[in-house]
Amino acid sequence: MGRVRTKTVKKSSRVVIERYYSKMTLDFHTNKKILEEVAIIPSKRLRNKIAGFSTHLMKRIQKGPVRGISLKLQEEERERRMDFVPEESAIKVDRIEVDKETIEMLAMLGMAELPGVVVKEECFKDGLRFMVFYG
Repeated sequence: MGRVRTKTVKKSSRVVIERYYSKMTLDFHTNKKILEEVAIIPSKRLRNKIAGFSTHLMKRIQKGPVRGISLKLQEEERERRMDFVPEESAIKVDRIEVDKETIEMLAMLGMAELPGVVVKEECFKDGLRFMVFYG
């Protein structure tokens, strides 16, 4: 079973990462030495716990944003993703491929002659299924 981390360890790790993110790494021993330089920690055991949790948080930050840590890098990354406009839309409406059942449903609704709707049929040859497009 794992151990419970105290509020002191978690909070101090978050503060250290926010202030010294550029110095922190994914290596426990390097983070331990950085903590020794930048913070006054009363005991070796507490320093090691903070360094361990800081390393854990740094690994999580690499994967994505972490709750409770406000980094300029994270905020800029999020803004960049929000402002990004793709050159080509993910939803292509110039050609929509549908099967026979779908085209029948569209016909019942009176929408079978929509532009870009293409009927695809399934063909079986030697036990394999192939798709044939008519448009």
